[in-house]
Parts: sequence; structure tokens; C-alpha cells
Amino acid sequence: MKTKMMNISRKARLVSLAAVAAIGFSFAAPSVQAAEGEVEPIHVDWSFEGMFGTYDRDALRRGYKVYKEVCAVCHSMEYVKFRNLAEPGGPEFSEGQVKALAAEITVVDGPDSAGDMYERPGEPKDAFPSPYPNPEASAAALGAAAPDLSLMTKARPGGPDYVYSLLMGYEEAPEGFELTTGSYNLYFPGHQIAMPPPLSDGQVDYEDGTPNTVDQMAKDVTHFMMWTAEPKLEQRHRMGFQVLLYLVALTGILYFTMRKVWADAH
Repeated sequence: MKTKMMNISRKARLVSLAAVAAIGFSFAAPSVQAAEGEVEPIHVDWSFEGMFGTYDRDALRRGYKVYKEVCAVCHSMEYVKFRNLAEPGGPEFSEGQVKALAAEITVVDGPDSAGDMYERPGEPKDAFPSPYPNPEASAAALGAAAPDLSLMTKARPGGPDYVYSLLMGYEEAPEGFELTTGSYNLYFPGHQIAMPPPLSDGQVDYEDGTPNTVDQMAKDVTHFMMWTAEPKLEQRHRMGFQVLLYLVALTGILYFTMRKVWADAH
């Protein structure tokens, strides 16, 4: 009987330790392997990686500026509202700044009391405007429908590394490569992409004096796109760390409780 109870307690300890290990592994970044014929994305040491990762507020603000002045010409972010820019964990613009940014757009609203639609300045509650009314209009204007960027870093294998690599991957097509349409991109599947190179040095002016190189702008807008795809990342990291500490403490309590209960049995 005593041997059976000791086996049960041993199993209980193993289960507790396995739970702790499972939580730890859940924070490990999955490795990204390039498919055959594709080039593995460039890895960047992002500030938001790892269990203690956080967003760089300055990078988020610069990234929003790049999106607004460059990407928003073709791409939408339908799941992001102006008020999100002031929320903790994001760019954290002031309420006044958010109101000013939202007021730059015009929104068709209504109907009013007469049943008519009307135009009004944008408000913090409004979503980022789409440059085209529907995907068909986007495809007709650009040759291919420009995808929404709200969740792009979570929707593509490689995540932010892939998005950054794509922005940096425009090159001259190698000899023997038949480029039938668009541009050559080293990291895009098939290496032919309809989107022309979107960034060029000095294209966006940074108020904080950060060099506005293609590399820097690509990192900043990717940083911003990671936040739009996962705005609660910092909150999730804090909660996960608290759960991990709780499980470690619980494992210790269970272990010493087991030792106390079975002290007389040895």
C-alpha cells in the first residue's frame, strides 16, 4: 500500500513539473523553415520577442507614419480604429493627437433625420479608411487586390521577419529568370510580386531625427504592423509570466506538502 501511494505522489510531482515545462515551451518562438525553392526570411532581433518582449513606442509612432504616408495609399487596416492609437501597449498617442489624426479623414455617415447620408470629419471611433471601396476596385486599379494589413504579420509564415524581408527583398531579376509581371522579390513566393518597391530612402520625414533609410522604415512599419496584429501582446506576456510563477510556486508547495505528509512513512 505504501509503495502504491509513493508511486501516486511521484506521478503528481511529474504532472506538476510537466505543467511548468509546458508553459515555458509555449513562449518559445517557433522556428521558421523556408519551403523548398523559397528563401528563409531575414531574422531581426525585435524588441517584442520573448517572454519579456515589449513594443518600442517610438518605433510604433514612426511605423504609423510610414503606414499612413506610404502603405495606406493602397492597403487598408480595417480592424484598427484611431482610438486604438491611444491605448496602453500601443503607440500611446495623446487623446488630442488621436482626435487630430482622425479629423484628417472624411467619413460618410447617416442617415440623418431626413433619411439622407452625410459627410463628417473622422472621429476616434472610426476605423482607418480604406483607399478602395472593395477588393474589385483595388484589383482594377493596381492589377491585383491589395491585401488588408491589419493581421498581416500573423497571417504569413515567418511573421514580422517575412514582412520586413519582403520590403527589403526587391532586386534585379537574376540572369535566366523570366519576369512576366510586376517586380522581382527575393523573399516573395515565386519571386514575382505585383507590388512595386514601396520604400525609398528619405521618403518619410521622421520628426525625432531617426535616419529615414529603407531599412529603418521597413523595420518601423513592420513593428507597427506587429502591434496591429497583436495589440495585447504585452498584456499577454505579463499574464503568462504571472501564471508561470504561480505554477512554479504551486509545484514547490505540492512537493513540500508531499514530503510533510509522507515524512512518517519513510
